[in-house]
Amino acid sequence: MLKCPLIAARSPRALALGSVLVWAGLVAGGTGSAWAQTKSSTGAIYTCIDGAGKRLTSDRVIHECLDREQRVLNKDGSVRTVIQPRMSAEERAQAEARKREQALAEAAQKDAVRRDRNLLMRFPNEPAHNKAREAAMDDLLKGIALSDRRLQDLRAERKPLDAETEFYKGKRLPAKLRTQIEANDAQQQAQRDIIQQQRAEMVRLNAIYDAELWRLRQMWAGAQPGTVPMPTLPKASGVPSTPVVR
Repeated sequence: MLKCPLIAARSPRALALGSVLVWAGLVAGGTGSAWAQTKSSTGAIYTCIDGAGKRLTSDRVIHECLDREQRVLNKDGSVRTVIQPRMSAEERAQAEARKREQALAEAAQKDAVRRDRNLLMRFPNEPAHNKAREAAMDDLLKGIALSDRRLQDLRAERKPLDAETEFYKGKRLPAKLRTQIEANDAQQQAQRDIIQQQRAEMVRLNAIYDAELWRLRQMWAGAQPGTVPMPTLPKASGVPSTPVVR
């Protein structure tokens, strides 16, 4: 058997090294072919129109079109998906603000539904609502009557003090008498203030009950909870405008 002179001239170590290099080359070539097939098998085609009006096409996201819409196409040219443009800082802030407003509106709507359902549970019919109004007004009327009685007592306590001042006409009143008169005046004014506040509270509560009754009648007639608007209530003088949790 004839041997190739070149092969025969090589040492066994050189022949072994050559075999390893050939094997490595084959593996590298096979791996590169496999990667190329994997990359092309996705079939994704990115296309967009850049700022100059030129259509760009690539097999990956096109950086020149990050600020504009990009279409991802299948091999047959159909649209697989659309990549929206990246937003600027101002646009992101506006989008987040809109999202917050939407969340607040949704929360307010849920709260309105919950409030109306609670209202319907408390007042299934008009007589039940009228009974609650009468009870609230009765409590305030009792408070007014109590302040009126206290005011009458203070006026009765004032009469002997006024009579005693007759002895000091043109003279300085004694400190004790003057203190008693001032205290009586302050207590009478306090009771008058309480009566005024209670009467103003009656006006305010009547307005709330009127608004509730109007909304309840809508819902008793079939309107869904959360769909009936809240009427604007008048503010009673001297009474905080904080809404009452019903």
